[in-house]
Amino acid sequence: MAKEILNVPSISCMHCVRRITQALEEVPGVQSVQADAATRLVTVSYEGADTPARVRATLEEIGYPAVG
Repeated sequence: MAKEILNVPSISCMHCVRRITQALEEVPGVQSVQADAATRLVTVSYEGADTPARVRATLEEIGYPAVG
């Protein structure tokens, strides 16, 4: 299992955290999601080489694009 930490500056509240967590848990290959409003970081544990691209695309689709 691999892990990626994403900087998502538009996270501002617990609603954002819930929305991100629920959306990313639906992405094939994602094993776990940890979103933090205080640090504005999203940590994703996953399997599959194309999962990071799917995670980033999903974040973009729901209005929380990752930067960097």
